[in-house]
Amino acid sequence: MASRLAVAVAVAAPASSPSPVGTVAPPRVALRRGLPPTWHALRALPRSRGAAVVCQAQGGQDTAIQVPDVSKSTWQSLVVESELPVLVQFWASWCGPCKMIDPIVGKLSKEYEGKLKCYKLNTDENPDIATQFGIRSIPTMMIFKNGEKKDAVIGAVPESTLVTCIDKYVGGR
Repeated sequence: MASRLAVAVAVAAPASSPSPVGTVAPPRVALRRGLPPTWHALRALPRSRGAAVVCQAQGGQDTAIQVPDVSKSTWQSLVVESELPVLVQFWASWCGPCKMIDPIVGKLSKEYEGKLKCYKLNTDENPDIATQFGIRSIPTMMIFKNGEKKDAVIGAVPESTLVTCIDKYVGGR
């Protein structure tokens, strides 16, 4: 999945041209025009054959933990019949907040390994299960224990909010 990226902008200007550092307009000008400051800053750079944008991934490897999928066909065995409490993240591929909370759910699945199982359910591919549990907004994280819905957290919330909810049913990391 997505990992944290550090984006570095490097400008390679020809030797004959002055440094582009002083050519970037202040952010207030960009905000007045309704553009994000970074977009305006990139547009303000001189246009020359030597200009380039360089992006680097921090660490060089994907550090996000993949949370397994659950579907209509696996719901009974993975969620209802689980001996451990289960956290199910209801999500969709087009959902921005779902992408924001995905690394947090992945991290918690690793931290609670052996005490809690974590799964993701794509609401576009499994609308019947989403309807069954009254999902009206995504991301929604639901905790199931002994096959029964116990609690729900709606939205891209901070990690601490999820931890507080999980700890009620699991008893700590």
